[in-house]
Amino acid sequence: MFHMNCENKDVDAFIAILDHISSTFSQYLNKLKWLSLGGGIFFTYPGYPIEKLGLALKAFSEKHQIQLYLEPGEAIITRTTDLVVSVIDIVENGKQTAIVDSATEAHRLDTLIYNEPASVREASVEGKFPYVIGSCSCLAGDQFCETQFKQPLQIGQKLHLMDSAGYTMVKLNWFNGLKMPSIYFQRIDGKIELLQEFGYDDFKGSLGKINTEC
Repeated sequence: MFHMNCENKDVDAFIAILDHISSTFSQYLNKLKWLSLGGGIFFTYPGYPIEKLGLALKAFSEKHQIQLYLEPGEAIITRTTDLVVSVIDIVENGKQTAIVDSATEAHRLDTLIYNEPASVREASVEGKFPYVIGSCSCLAGDQFCETQFKQPLQIGQKLHLMDSAGYTMVKLNWFNGLKMPSIYFQRIDGKIELLQEFGYDDFKGSLGKINTEC
C-alpha cells in the first residue's frame, strides 16, 4: 500500500506521485498481483478531471500488470454529513459561549486531534454576533469553533456542524457519558429516515465486563 494523499484534488500532482512510484519501485511492482494506492484522492471535487485520472490509473495498471485499488473515503464522505446539535445554554466568560449537547472529545475528534474548527451552516461571515461553540463535557478547551451569526443564538436552537463524516463515526466514544448521536439519512425526495439510535444499554455494553472482586 502507498498511502500518500490527503484532500488531494490536483490530478497532476497525483499523476506525478504515481510516476515516481512506478519508476522507483518498478522491480517490486512487477512481482505483485494488486496494489492499494490509499485514500485522500478527492475525485468528486467539482470539475475534477476524472477521465484523466482513469487513464493514468489504467496506464499504471497495464505497465505493471497489476490490479489497483483506491480507498475513496475523502471522495465519498466530504460534504455528506452534518452533526446536528442543540444550544442548551449561553454563558459569558470573556466571550459569548453557546454550550451545545455534544463534544469534540466524544463526537467530533477530527476537530480536537487535527485542530480543524467546525463550520456551522447557520453562521455568517457578515454576522455581528460572535460566539464560541462549546461542548457540554468537562474537558478544558473542548470547543468546536468560534464563529458569528446574523442574529443572537437562542437556547433550544439547532445548529448544523457541516462536513462531519470524516472519522467521526469510527472514533466517537462515550466520554463523560455523553449519548451517541442518532444517525439519520435524507432521501432524494427529502424524506428523513432514522437508521440508528443509541441508549444506555449501548453505553453499558461499551464498558465491557467489570471485575468487582477484591
